[in-house]
Amino acid sequence: MSSGWLGRALRGLVTVRGRDQRGFTLIELLVVIIVLGLLVGLVGPRLFGRVGQSKQAAARAQIELLGAGLDQYRLDVGSYPNAGQGLDALQRNPNAPNWNGPYLKKSVPKDPWGHPYKYRCCPGQNAEYDLWSEGADGAPGGDGENADVVSWESSQK
Repeated sequence: MSSGWLGRALRGLVTVRGRDQRGFTLIELLVVIIVLGLLVGLVGPRLFGRVGQSKQAAARAQIELLGAGLDQYRLDVGSYPNAGQGLDALQRNPNAPNWNGPYLKKSVPKDPWGHPYKYRCCPGQNAEYDLWSEGADGAPGGDGENADVVSWESSQK
C-alpha cells in the first residue's frame, strides 16, 4: 500500500512541477517589459525624428514637380501664371492663349503638412517665380521641421 501512496505522491509532485515550468514567473515578465520599454525609449525618438526629415524631402520633391509644370506652362503660354491665376493655372485654363495643359496629372497638392503651397510671380522676390512651403508650423522661417522649403534654394538637402 505504501508504494501506491508514495507513487501517487511522487506523480503529484512531478505534475505540479510540470505546470510551473510551462508558465512565466512574475520576475521574468517584468524583465521583458523593462527591456521592451528601454528599446522603445531609445529607438522611438530616432524614428520619429526621421518623419520630419521625410516630410521636408517630400515637400522639396513636390516643389520640383510643380516647378517643372510651371516651366512647361511658360514654354506654351509665354509667361508664368500671375499671382492671381496661381498654381491652379497648371490644372485649369485661365483663358491664356496657347495653353496646352493640364500640366499636372492630378490637382495641385497641399504640402506634406496639409497647407497650400505659396506662389508669387512676375517676378518673384528671389527668382522669376517663388514657390515655397512654410513647413510644419505654417509660418515663415523656423528651424527643423518648421523650416521653410523653397524653390529658389536648390542646394537644400
